Amino acid sequence: MCELLGMSANTPTDIVFSFSGLMQRGGKTGPHSDGWGIAFYEGKGLREFRDPNPSCDSEIANLVCRYPIKSNIVVSHIRQANAGRIALENTHPFTRE
Repeated sequence: MCELLGMSANTPTDIVFSFSGLMQRGGKTGPHSDGWGIAFYEGKGLREFRDPNPSCDSEIANLVCRYPIKSNIVVSHIRQANAGRIALENTHPFTRE
């Protein structure tokens, strides 16, 4: 089963500590090695990062950990595949085309 990290705050809040712990569960301390993703608002804009690789080894996840994320709303996901192949299009958060 996949794991999610979500945050909703009334003021922009740092999520890096919590995301760093979740990132380690993605293949190092947990079995969720089939991709990951994070989306958060930055001001009025939205940033989204996704990777089909384990988050514990992901250069993109390391970039996110070094990025000073402060947001009111954050959603992150690490995947343990039980349906669908391991691919970027199967990582969350999904986007609609």
